[in-house]
Amino acid sequence: MATLLEQLRAFTTVVADTGDINSIEKFKPTDSTTNPSLIATAAAQPEYSSIVDDVLKQARTDAGSGATDEEVAKLAFKSLAVAFGKKILDIVPGRVSTEVDARLSFDTKASMDAAHDIIAQYDKAGISRERVLIKLASTWEGIKAAEQLETEGIHCNLTLLFGLHQAIACAEAKVTLISPFVGRILDWYKKDTGKDYVGADDPGVKSVTTIYHYYKKFDYKTVVMGASFRNIGEIKELAGCDLLTIAPKLLAELDATEGELPKKLDAEYAKTLDIQKIPMDKATFDKMHAEDHMAKDKLQEGIDGFSKALEDLEKLLAKRLSELAK
Repeated sequence: MATLLEQLRAFTTVVADTGDINSIEKFKPTDSTTNPSLIATAAAQPEYSSIVDDVLKQARTDAGSGATDEEVAKLAFKSLAVAFGKKILDIVPGRVSTEVDARLSFDTKASMDAAHDIIAQYDKAGISRERVLIKLASTWEGIKAAEQLETEGIHCNLTLLFGLHQAIACAEAKVTLISPFVGRILDWYKKDTGKDYVGADDPGVKSVTTIYHYYKKFDYKTVVMGASFRNIGEIKELAGCDLLTIAPKLLAELDATEGELPKKLDAEYAKTLDIQKIPMDKATFDKMHAEDHMAKDKLQEGIDGFSKALEDLEKLLAKRLSELAK
C-alpha cells in the first residue's frame, strides 16, 4: 500500500517547511518555504557555514571598510535568506518563499522596498520571478503591499494568517497564495479552553477548511497553503487543499505511514455550499480583527517572534564576522 505522503501528493502540492537543504533533498517537495526562525536555525548549523561566510564576505565588501560588524550583519541578513533560497531552487522544481523583514509588517512602503530588494537579488542571479514568492505578514499594510507587488509581476505569499477577514482581504487583493496557520490556532484554543482537539474538531483545521470553501465558492484565484502543523492528523484532515507546507519531521512520519488517505477538501463540493460573501474594506477588516481575539493575538505574537529571530540572526552574523576577522 502507498504511504500517506505518496497518496497526499496525488491531490495536494507538498511543500517543505524548512531552511534545511538536506531535508529538502531527502523529501523532494515541489516547493519550499522558509521563515526567519528557520533561516536562523539553518544558519547556525556547521554544514551551512560556507553559505553564511560567503554572504558575510560580500556584505563586508558592499558595506565598505568603515562599517561596523553590526552594520555589516544587518546588511548580510537581507541576503542570507536569498542565498538559501537559491540553493533550495537548485533542488525543488517549483518555487521558494522568501520573507520580508517582519519588523516592517505595519509599513506598506518599507515592505514593498524590501520585496523589491529581494526580487532584485533573484533577478541578478538569473532566477525567474515565477519561481519566487515574497512572504509578507497578513496585516492590512502587508496585504496592500502585496496587492501592488502583484501588479508588478511579483508574486506573494501572505503568512501569519489566522482569520477569515485576512483571507478575504488577500483574495480581494489578488495575491498568489496564502498560508493560514493550523497549529498555532490549535495552540491558542488549547491554552484558552484547556481542552485538546483532534481530527475535524481541530480549530486550525476548521479555519483552513472555511477559508478553502470560501475561496472555491467564489472562484478566487488565490490558492490556499495550509501551514504550521502539530501532527499528521491535521494534515490528513486537509488532504485536497491546494498546497500544504510541512516540516521535515512530519514529512518523515507521513512517508513512514501506510493506510487509506481520503480526500477531505474538494472545490466542486465547496461550490454547492450556502456561503455569504463578505465585502471587505479596511473598516471591516479592522472590526473583524478586533473581534477575533485569536487572530489578533497570534498575528502580533508571530510578528514579534519572527522579529526576535531576525535580531538573534543579526547577532549570530556579527559574531561570525568577528571570528572571520581574526
